[in-house]
Amino acid sequence: MSDKHATPSGTPASARIAFQGELGAYSHQACRDARPELEPVPCRSFEDVIDAVKTGAANLAMLPVENTTYGRVADIHRLLPESGLRILDEAFVRVHISLMALPGVQIEELEKVRAHPVLIPQAASFLSRYNIRGESAADSAGAAAELAQAQTREVGVLASDMAAETYGLNILARHIEDNAHNTTRFLIMGKAADLTPRGDLMMTTFVFRVRNIPAALYKAMGGFATNGVNMTKLESYMVGGNFTATQFYADVEGHPDDPALARALEELDYFTDYLEILGVYPADPRRKG
Repeated sequence: MSDKHATPSGTPASARIAFQGELGAYSHQACRDARPELEPVPCRSFEDVIDAVKTGAANLAMLPVENTTYGRVADIHRLLPESGLRILDEAFVRVHISLMALPGVQIEELEKVRAHPVLIPQAASFLSRYNIRGESAADSAGAAAELAQAQTREVGVLASDMAAETYGLNILARHIEDNAHNTTRFLIMGKAADLTPRGDLMMTTFVFRVRNIPAALYKAMGGFATNGVNMTKLESYMVGGNFTATQFYADVEGHPDDPALARALEELDYFTDYLEILGVYPADPRRKG
């Protein structure tokens, strides 16, 4: 039986993973590192990535949620609960920034580099040393593609090694980021949850809204402390642009069937008017690193 969502090459949706950005983006690198057997499908926006899975154009979605240098990815915590998708895995990708240019160009010829706005400050020391100015681009891999087409000798790009490989550019310097810890955490998501215990450490991600009672959040969090459950992330954000409607996003260690976490979630449920588990998945080995 043919797959109605097959690509021109005949790849079925079950063998595809969608990501935001152009080929050669760090999200593409995450797909290759975590799911090398799947065909990567570039998408214009995070919403398009989610829709690709919901419509059957891809089986999985690769979505960035936070970076050790610039914090959480804008809008992603709002999109995840609304997506209808479930978290199946997490993947940590070390973000190495490379300077690339057209073949034959020397670094002294460069007047400016183009990159996504979050990359330029991360390579500030290197750029200052060579008196190269930065110029914001919508997407670093996209900037690499544009440079390959425009053939502008005085312009370079800050992007991944994969971008240089993809668009035939020459890498002039590798690992020029100021912070050696620069890492992005991605979530791999699909239509159906997988609650099977896998690995030594499981993670559970959920969203909730507390009831309108005094000290509700303090009381809601008490169950995790008294049951010895480690909460690795707790973030709040407005719902519907309303200052009085706050939703919380949380990551905790453990599986919902673990007695300690089961008790903590039961207690949390008492103090909330909305609680939804977004996924149960094995912790990336680099989480403890």
